[in-house]
Amino acid sequence: MIVVHHLNNSRSQRILWLLEELALPYEIKKYERTPEQLAPPELLAVHPLGRSPIITDGDVTLAESGAIVEYLIAKHGNGKGVPPYSGYIDNLYYTHYAEGSLMPTIFQGYLFDVAPKKAPFFIRPVLNLAFGQLTKMLVQRQMQQNLSMIEAHLEKSKSTWFAGGPEPTAADYQMAFPLEALVAASSYPVGPKIKEYVKAVHEREAYKTALKKGGEYAYAKN
Repeated sequence: MIVVHHLNNSRSQRILWLLEELALPYEIKKYERTPEQLAPPELLAVHPLGRSPIITDGDVTLAESGAIVEYLIAKHGNGKGVPPYSGYIDNLYYTHYAEGSLMPTIFQGYLFDVAPKKAPFFIRPVLNLAFGQLTKMLVQRQMQQNLSMIEAHLEKSKSTWFAGGPEPTAADYQMAFPLEALVAASSYPVGPKIKEYVKAVHEREAYKTALKKGGEYAYAKN
């Protein structure tokens, strides 16, 4: 039995979606974030870094959502989730781009927004100005480049999905989380193809089932 160590409002939701798409039996062990929105210390007993998602599959304990997605498709997919030959490179790129380039940019923007709000009130105006300038210099241009590239790729894709095939692949399980977050909770101008993509993900029956099982998830909005 595959066990998903699942944290609310986290990347582990996409692992549940994948497992539903693959029609695999699994168990969920749920964990709740601390008041500081961090993973609870109980996860340290599962993996040394104490972050979610983590799966256990027999003797295998595996963290990192990208590694988990590739492992599940390779070991248990039975041919599902495999990109067409023509989409191999796109699948490879977007599977690793999601966490390698896109999420760091999103997180940097989040930090620059939150940091002034956590500071003592008398220095907030100065920090708001400073972090506002950093956001313009370091985040906004990069975010626009990222969004433009994704929009253009989805525009030319032969199907709804990043690899251009008839069903989601590893790239989609990886890309769904950051795109959901951008559509649901960011002020950046997200293009129509990205919005259509997130809507298509949310309309999958497997996604809906995973959402019911996973519980609280703030980004399931189109």
